[in-house]
Amino acid sequence: MRAKPAPINTPEGPDAAPRGFSIDAHRLAAPKAAAGLYLVATPIGNLGDITLRALQTLAGVDVIACEDTRITRRLTERYDISAQLKPYHEHNAEAARPKILERLSQGGSIALVSDAGTPLISDPGFKLVREVCAAGHAVYALPGPSSVLAALSVAALPTDRFFFEGFLPAKSAARRSRLAELARIDATLVMFESGNRVQDTLADLAEIMGTREAAICRELTKLHEEISRATLTELAREADALETRGEFVLVIAPPAADAEMLTSHALDDLLRAQLATHSVKDAVAHAVELSGRPRREVYARALELAKDLRGGDGEA
Repeated sequence: MRAKPAPINTPEGPDAAPRGFSIDAHRLAAPKAAAGLYLVATPIGNLGDITLRALQTLAGVDVIACEDTRITRRLTERYDISAQLKPYHEHNAEAARPKILERLSQGGSIALVSDAGTPLISDPGFKLVREVCAAGHAVYALPGPSSVLAALSVAALPTDRFFFEGFLPAKSAARRSRLAELARIDATLVMFESGNRVQDTLADLAEIMGTREAAICRELTKLHEEISRATLTELAREADALETRGEFVLVIAPPAADAEMLTSHALDDLLRAQLATHSVKDAVAHAVELSGRPRREVYARALELAKDLRGGDGEA
């Protein structure tokens, strides 16, 4: 069903509290928002990146549901917005969702924001939106800042097809196994990484994906924004000198048409991860599909690894 544009209600009467927001000392009126859930994209760093529609909506809703009220308050205070802030994050979501649904059933208007960027992208908003839609309430999207799209824009890599991975596994073996799977995707890859793991991740990327072009995007839109473009091998070689403070988005070019098959190390990582939960037959089938290597070679290697992992003959 196609969503209808969100209507704007008229003021609630002469005794209603004034709604509005301020830009450069100019106070602008904001009508009360119509009932429904508003998914509002907020700046990923520079508070000036907020849209006028987002400001009007944040000023006009009854409640702003946010991951961290302290972070969102910086935005609302900057623009003199007085809407009530309520926490909604992964730790309180189960308890908070019924209250939001009840407020919506009473005709309330609620904005959902993440700490930075577009809601539902690596944040806990999915279940809320699903339940709000199931209950028959209106949901409106207000587009705006996104670190994924910002990184794609400045990476100087193909943008016609991309795959967003989010955060990679924290542990090395799981991370390498996942990268081996991602290496076969025919699209530009976009992933988040923390400062304390970015150097290790670059080393794994260089070993598994070799000389693909890539970009490290650090602190996008902020004062210390930094973009580094080179091959993964070069970026990994220089990783020791990398400033690790801040937030990172990694963008990796798709495989070339004549890309080499996975390295032996990457194949082993992939097989170990599969063998931990699957039979040798299923693990081999998955690895052959992702690696491009001959089945006989993959099967032989899987038997060797299974023997080491299970202490037996490796057959399954």
